Amino acid sequence: MMKKTLTFLALLIFLGQAAYGQQEPMFTKYMFNSLIFNPAYAGSKNHMTLGLLHRTQWFGIEGAPTTQTFTAHTPLRNERVAVGMSLINDEIGPTQTIGANLIYTYRIPLGEKFKLSVGLQGGLESYKANWTGLNIENTGDQAFADNQSEMLPNFGGGIYLASDHFYIGAASPHLLEHDLRKGAITEIYARQVRHYYFMTGAAIPVNGDALIFKPSILIKNVGLFKSQSKLDSFNDIGAPNEFDVDISFLFQQTLWVGGSFRSTWNSASSPDSADFWFSYLLKNGFRFGAAYDIPISDLNKVTNGSIEIMLGYEFNFEEKKVVTPRYF
Repeated sequence: MMKKTLTFLALLIFLGQAAYGQQEPMFTKYMFNSLIFNPAYAGSKNHMTLGLLHRTQWFGIEGAPTTQTFTAHTPLRNERVAVGMSLINDEIGPTQTIGANLIYTYRIPLGEKFKLSVGLQGGLESYKANWTGLNIENTGDQAFADNQSEMLPNFGGGIYLASDHFYIGAASPHLLEHDLRKGAITEIYARQVRHYYFMTGAAIPVNGDALIFKPSILIKNVGLFKSQSKLDSFNDIGAPNEFDVDISFLFQQTLWVGGSFRSTWNSASSPDSADFWFSYLLKNGFRFGAAYDIPISDLNKVTNGSIEIMLGYEFNFEEKKVVTPRYF
């Protein structure tokens, strides 16, 4: 069973586009990891912020995805400019992708309440695939004949409009597309393709600052503008639009508790998971939290779910005694 599962996961990686799958890492606590998929988020908290996240997806399945991210961002003295960086390590079966990006964001005040941010990022990714390390039944299969090691340049962009109680944004963190089977002795073709993210949310006071209700949604798309592709083989590429709907409550500006639901609009696809999470902000600026995904698809027959652990630090220089969190 494990050998078949690992082989399936490996095939999913380099045939991902034939299977129309999402390639970007998945996160449950996306609201605390927004810089990974939208560079325009940099500086949004008006002080320096650090974040570290670990995700183990589908624990109990050999070769299942594991992901680590580190983000840092801050506005500069010129408050219209913010900078940041992101690091990511994503491992799935025999493949590993390590990426680093530098981020620049320009922020434009719109009236007294809103601020529009336009962000750009650039960096490199190291992509490695240890195909020969797989235990496969057909040892002569040319699709697994050679290992791969590629350095892939990256460029991405996004926009982010926010006030103290509302936000909306859109981004594509990887605008460049890359051939992932370059030089391979096989007719099988795979490509790293463009993903798009659309997000919005609100913070609604229920009992002043003592209780805040925060609904949000993240929509992920693969294949938008697919007809524009210069490659005939990829004109019909795509994946079902995926959405994460989240509802959370912030108690006393410190304890954040929430739940979310992840699925697609495609009636042929089953819902993915129901998720529960919490985050706690200490008075010294440290934040910690965790999330647990309960699979509600057929995956629940082979795994008990996925987990995330998050650590962060808020450099809130305006509040010396108590760190007051921003809602987004």
